[in-house]
Amino acid sequence: MTFGSATLSAETSRAGRAGTEVSPVAPPVPAPVAGPSLAPLYGWTVAAPSRLADVVALTKPRLTGMVAMTTAAGFVLGSAGAMDWLAFAVVTLGTALVAGGAAALNMAWEHERDANMRRTARRPVAAGRMSPAFAAWLGAAFAVAGLVAMAALPGGGRAGGLAALTLALYLFAYTPLKRVTALNTVVGALPGALPPLIGFAAALPGQPLPPLAWAVFGILFVWQLPHFLSIAWLYREDYERAGFRMLSVGDAGGAMTGRQVLVQSFTLLVVSLAPAVLGISGRTYFVGAALLGTGFLFLAGRFFAAPGDGRARGLLWGSLLYLPLLFGLLVADSLWRLGTPGGE
Repeated sequence: MTFGSATLSAETSRAGRAGTEVSPVAPPVPAPVAGPSLAPLYGWTVAAPSRLADVVALTKPRLTGMVAMTTAAGFVLGSAGAMDWLAFAVVTLGTALVAGGAAALNMAWEHERDANMRRTARRPVAAGRMSPAFAAWLGAAFAVAGLVAMAALPGGGRAGGLAALTLALYLFAYTPLKRVTALNTVVGALPGALPPLIGFAAALPGQPLPPLAWAVFGILFVWQLPHFLSIAWLYREDYERAGFRMLSVGDAGGAMTGRQVLVQSFTLLVVSLAPAVLGISGRTYFVGAALLGTGFLFLAGRFFAAPGDGRARGLLWGSLLYLPLLFGLLVADSLWRLGTPGGE
């Protein structure tokens, strides 16, 4: 990859961009409303429309749901048909709690920058509906609860350790690096790819992680790169305004972003075939993964050929469809092969 060759400048002008879609200039983001606050009591402002809705929003439910899904997939694949449903529920819920806690701590940490981005200005802390201290307290409570739950599992120390590593990398590596280097996307993909390993570890207490676990880790790691670059392109003005160093910031024509998206999507296609090439999965998975990867590569090629918001949005939606379909195919293929002697 050539991320390191990019020299990003938050001051780069996008005027005169030729042949690409130009986002309209939007009005400035209003500052968070500062009304009478009950923060000394429990961290809320009087204007909070729904406390429960704000607590849910604090956990970034869509992201947390994706984390739970990949953890569950790792557990199912590691169980090889011998499911411990209690352990499955505990590790899935525990990982979701850690992920939700990390999201809440992130919002508490970055609330001032979030307030400068239209995409995040309505978040509970950025909008002034919840105090940073209360959000941090709630996030820490969620994360600790998840780690304690996993520690109670047989051999749960390894799963809990991986969850703690995910939390630490997200908060203390990825989050601060967003203000320093465009390589933050690569660093952030590491904690993002660990949840399946948490599932495998919980399903296989005391046993080494199998090659399939590392193949799934690799797939999820690479998938995040074009996925998050599509987001970074769509919200490049937001990221620039907030002072985040993204590859798309300063990439006026999108050539650099498009090139990276294309290379990463091709890499994803190759890596996704690893389970079949290694003999872990069968022909059904191989064909399905090849078709899904080719379709995703096509979307990446469209964006590379003519970077624009419409094509970036298509790539984003394609990535959101690709991952659950691929993981579902991998799980179904694994269960089919277990139930069919010599099955393909």
